Amino acid sequence: MFNKQPLADKLRPKTFDEVAGQAHLIGQNGIIRKLLDNGRIPNMIFYGPPGTGKTTVANIIAETSGMQLFKLNATSASVADIKDVIGSADNILSGNGTLLYLDEIQSFNKKQQQSLLEFTENGKITLIASTTENPYHYVYNALLSRSSVFEFKSLEPRDCIPTLKRALNALNDEFGVKKNADDDVLRAIALTAGGDVRMSIGIIENSFYVSGDEISIDDVKALLPSVVGHYDRDGDTHYDLLSCLQKSIRGSDPDAAVFYLARILASGDILSACRRILVIANEDVGCAYPLASVVAYAATESAKAVGLPEAVIPLANAVCILATAPKSNSAYLAYHKACEDIAKGLGSTVPTHLHSPAFEGYKYPHDYPNNYVEQDYLPKDLIGRKYYTFGNNKTEQLAKSYYDMIRKAAK
Repeated sequence: MFNKQPLADKLRPKTFDEVAGQAHLIGQNGIIRKLLDNGRIPNMIFYGPPGTGKTTVANIIAETSGMQLFKLNATSASVADIKDVIGSADNILSGNGTLLYLDEIQSFNKKQQQSLLEFTENGKITLIASTTENPYHYVYNALLSRSSVFEFKSLEPRDCIPTLKRALNALNDEFGVKKNADDDVLRAIALTAGGDVRMSIGIIENSFYVSGDEISIDDVKALLPSVVGHYDRDGDTHYDLLSCLQKSIRGSDPDAAVFYLARILASGDILSACRRILVIANEDVGCAYPLASVVAYAATESAKAVGLPEAVIPLANAVCILATAPKSNSAYLAYHKACEDIAKGLGSTVPTHLHSPAFEGYKYPHDYPNNYVEQDYLPKDLIGRKYYTFGNNKTEQLAKSYYDMIRKAAK
């Protein structure tokens, strides 16, 4: 007989401590955990990639609070379904309140979202809505203003490994065997899943059925050859490739940069590529091309939204743009120079005229020609200190010309 219930459903966490990742929300000092510990359950909107624990956390909140839980998916639900939930909120079983979990809220139109307002305001229901899209673009403003928004972040491979070990133990217990999988294989599975816990459990479950006593990287490759075929078992090459990508872009070599991007994406690791591209845009291109960070952010968000294989398109665009852009690390160096003075204990007392709300002695630059007036902004023990040096590129030199002009005119 075939096993019809997915292992991910069997292993769905019952407590916050069992949930992979999301420590900023549900860890010991997580904001959602603190709210619950203090008896507060506001209307909430969860957003983030698939498989990051949004539904699981909603289940745990309902279980912890004793509230009656209803689940709807906005792709198939209607206003009538919402009214049915409201009707059920008055029965005896909802003594601790009614919690409505609405998945894919971005699929509801404005009128459907408006239907929730009255009942969230009068306390008939507490709403937890989830979406993979940016809620500030897809959720009705009035509903958004009445909710607390929480971002669920993509998981690091290391966050998935404890869950994968739990999954393997469950399979071993179910079938009375003792199959093993070392951490390198588990890391490969987590990388392949791109931070999606449900997907990673599905991969190890399939690998379990095709393996011998030891689940090997070859077992995983056989299931997903086009994705994990270039995974480095020792892990060193993976980080070397990220370093090569950054150095190639820093060195203005688009050909090498695209090659290393292709090597990285062959392992299915979108997240590491995205993070490194965002770093490069700000560390190595920086002030020489201020739009670099905008381009990088748009490309990486697009890549995470569409997933592989289409993700290669925006990421290749970003890599080529960054590699051929002018370079400057002036802001990066300025920051670290400032950190050196902070480490020495300098600048601990900030100028009184910059304090809020008094602003005694503060000169408002917009009241002066060129929106500039000479005054001290650094602490007294750092007056005259120079951290930022304009880079030798067109953008920063234009900025320097303006910088010099307004200061000369103010003398």
